[in-house]
Amino acid sequence: MEHREPGRIGLQELVELVRKGDIDTVVTAFPDMFGRLMGKRVTGRYFVEKAATEGIHACDYLLACDVEMDPVPGYAFASWATGYGDVHLVPDLQTLRLWPWLEKTAYVLCDVRRGDEDEPVAVAPREILRRQVARLADAGFRAMTASELEFFLFRETYEEAARKRYHDLTPYASFVEDYHVLQGTREEFVVRAIRNGMEAAGIPIEFSKGEWGPGQQEINLRYADPLETADRHVLYKEGAKELASLHGVSLTFMAKWHEKHAGSSCHLHASLWDPDGRQSRFFDPAAPHGMGKIFGSFLAGQLAHAKELMLFWAPFVNSYKRYQAATFAPTRLGWCVDNRTVGFRSVGRGASLRVENRIPGADANPYLALAATIAAGLDGIQRGLEPPTPFCGDAYAAQSLDRVPDTLPAAIEALERSSFAREAFGVDVVEHYLHAARTELRKFNEAVTCWERQRHFERT
Repeated sequence: MEHREPGRIGLQELVELVRKGDIDTVVTAFPDMFGRLMGKRVTGRYFVEKAATEGIHACDYLLACDVEMDPVPGYAFASWATGYGDVHLVPDLQTLRLWPWLEKTAYVLCDVRRGDEDEPVAVAPREILRRQVARLADAGFRAMTASELEFFLFRETYEEAARKRYHDLTPYASFVEDYHVLQGTREEFVVRAIRNGMEAAGIPIEFSKGEWGPGQQEINLRYADPLETADRHVLYKEGAKELASLHGVSLTFMAKWHEKHAGSSCHLHASLWDPDGRQSRFFDPAAPHGMGKIFGSFLAGQLAHAKELMLFWAPFVNSYKRYQAATFAPTRLGWCVDNRTVGFRSVGRGASLRVENRIPGADANPYLALAATIAAGLDGIQRGLEPPTPFCGDAYAAQSLDRVPDTLPAAIEALERSSFAREAFGVDVVEHYLHAARTELRKFNEAVTCWERQRHFERT
């Protein structure tokens, strides 16, 4: 019998829950270009009678707009010239689960299809990751992955924060609360609700802790296959914000919400296994620190391609404000064993040996971030790359190490030049996300910021 986490349900169980009146709504959603969940609330009866097998439709502009939902000209995938037609959302019933903090509600994630043949949409984030997982499987590997997400908690509601134009917000702590149990207790009313809510929704949690900022928390999800990891990631972010709202507070996964405080990261952990998932392909008991050849090549591939894939780990202008020295965010592309100043580190022992990528921020789309991780690592294996000598010491002061691209224009330029990315992901995917990044940069450059008004209103 198939094992399911508590909170995960099958279609027949949903049919029975709908019949009994225990479920009347199924949120039917897909992750957009930015890792947000878009979709419809489908009545339970209609879902089990039709939508579960036939899917639903949505406008294709959802994969060709910006974060403000403005339709953006210039996409090959969808535009005013193409008439903004429909895409077909096909529920992946393996993702069906209860959504326990909303009354009588279930949740399901969808794949995006299009055309008479109902073909997968290549630029849809779930499809991008699925293709990289398939490439990895063709090479004889299975990945296990995890994402560590940080957020800041505020005393204001989302509505109050918006009325204040997100200025002068009050973090839920007045001091850096890294590992502080006392301050954690003060925030436990919402953090416990998130932990327990995720568990009840079939998203296993390992622990939570205060992080290196006032009001900053980290909640760690259990490792899984890459697609499952990314699904859990986006569902967790959605659920955490919903639960914060229901508890009269707000939280943000911005990479850098305030220049005076630490940024919020999304450290990605990855290891490779045999296809059946029983034997680690990273661990070699005869090698130093147990790091075998496959481990080294996978790491070397990530180091080799980090600059050109940066856009998949840091998609926004704000993402790059996080890369500051002495903040636990990496500014250099070295690696080491258990060193938090470098971009990549080796963590774990034996079968738990894995590569941690410390570059992505909490604003990253996990499907794209994991797809980039797999593509880069696989290339390292296929080319037999070897990692450089591990860096020991303070990487922030290491002039010998390459810098992490620290602006969005630099990341755009690196991806524009990348023949590797076009080969690994396809030209259509690379051009689609380059256009999104160029749009983000253009809109930022057109904006007049508060910093500019404060600096120049009177003094120029």
